[in-house]
Amino acid sequence: MELRQLRYFVTVAEELHFGRAAERLHIVQSAVSQQVRRLERELGVEFFDRSPRHVRLTPAGERFLPEARSVLAAEARARAVAAELTGARGATLRLGTSTGLGDHLDRVLESLARRAPDLGVELLSAPARSRLDQVAAGGLDAAFVRAPEEHPGVRLIPVWQDQLVVALPARHPLASAPDVALADLAGLPLRLTDRRNNPPLVDLVVSACRDAGFAPVPGPPSSSLQNTLAAIGAASPMWTVVYASHARQLRTGKVAFRPVRGEGLSLPTALAVHPSSPPAALGALLAACADHDS
Repeated sequence: MELRQLRYFVTVAEELHFGRAAERLHIVQSAVSQQVRRLERELGVEFFDRSPRHVRLTPAGERFLPEARSVLAAEARARAVAAELTGARGATLRLGTSTGLGDHLDRVLESLARRAPDLGVELLSAPARSRLDQVAAGGLDAAFVRAPEEHPGVRLIPVWQDQLVVALPARHPLASAPDVALADLAGLPLRLTDRRNNPPLVDLVVSACRDAGFAPVPGPPSSSLQNTLAAIGAASPMWTVVYASHARQLRTGKVAFRPVRGEGLSLPTALAVHPSSPPAALGALLAACADHDS
């Protein structure tokens, strides 16, 4: 049993998709599948129920997952101790991120580089729950988390509100408006990620639609934001929501991004740190977040 096999297993368990796991790990999908199969053969159990349409954890996989995470957390702590012994502790900030932070992250990193030019930053992307677990275990020094739930092992520091914008076909009549009322979208299918992937976002949008007087018409399942925007760009009659910070970095003439009329839609973003051993660079990082927000 190798650490990389455990890392691949945990990533697939978090994504429940071998392709997305491979993207996170920056390796080909076949390598992920092969190593997970080797781990299963070595231990004599199957961790995943693999069907043509879904990947699910088996009861054995669900029981093994926390143990695998514990081993990887122990590895991270061991590396941190080694860094401390060599005098390198604090030279690198291990910062958890997620897709969609967009120019929020760019501007924070730019400000942080000015405030702490000798500080290295290592960015690690993972699902929100995994980021919180890694901060609690010491595998990450800090992590950005949207609409975070309370976690016994972390301290949450609010940093900014993340605005959402509507994405719809550029040829749609509403695309020429300066902003969009949600009620005007009642007749269009709404294409969102599965709720298990992002409960705060899905709950916010569905609740806002209901407050606007309609239940959104569900669109086709969304495998990724890229595929959803491609479908919308092909003039498909549907809409979705995108974080404004991400939308500002997207270059497409086929999709229009418009703010929501009125108070709009937003989710709070917090910085998660360990309650008793925050990173030495926390002050500089929070100042960089404040610079970004000003």
